[in-house]
Amino acid sequence: MWKDPIVTETRSLREQYANQFGHNADEIFKDILLRQAAPGKKLVSFQHREPVLSQVGSQEEKPV
Repeated sequence: MWKDPIVTETRSLREQYANQFGHNADEIFKDILLRQAAPGKKLVSFQHREPVLSQVGSQEEKPV
């Protein structure tokens, strides 16, 4: 079976990262929050957009 080297590397890095915290999800989450709050990190957010509902529900059901 062929293995994608990018997937293999990504899984290896993920395992190394999780090992740092003993696979404790709470500790991993705390680390992620600290990294996001680090100076020089810019979080991106977009303006809320209303969904386009044109013609939704206005079409008559045709008998089959």
